[in-house]
Amino acid sequence: MIPDLQASVMCDDVRQERNGKFMLIGIFDGLVQAVNQPVCPRICLMNRWCAGEGEFTQKSRIIAPDGVTVVGEGQPVPIRLSNDQQIATTVEVFINLPFHQAGTHWVEILLDQNLRMRYPLHVRKVQPPSPPPPGQKAADHPAAPQA
Repeated sequence: MIPDLQASVMCDDVRQERNGKFMLIGIFDGLVQAVNQPVCPRICLMNRWCAGEGEFTQKSRIIAPDGVTVVGEGQPVPIRLSNDQQIATTVEVFINLPFHQAGTHWVEILLDQNLRMRYPLHVRKVQPPSPPPPGQKAADHPAAPQA
């Protein structure tokens, strides 16, 4: 029986407590990047599968706004569910993803090469803050726009 994808969440980091619970840190639905820094140093992707039985392979990827270019692709991740009451949680870490353009990117989650979920990741480019004028403290200088 093919499992359901109960959740797929992008965040800055995922940690697991001693009791097995996962902590997601910095959940987001978009990225704000300076135009002169097109690489995102780290994105975590947590997926949770349930209500299935058998062995499967998960593959995750991030597609550019053109709908064709693959910005990042995870390794195949085995999913094993011994019965329909078991849950499988996967965590992938993407390092140095090259977001060269602003716009709506797409996160795709595949199971055995079949698309199971697709959702938007909005990337916005901003000008980096300019240095403060001579004689003005950095704290007095306005910061870059927030997401």
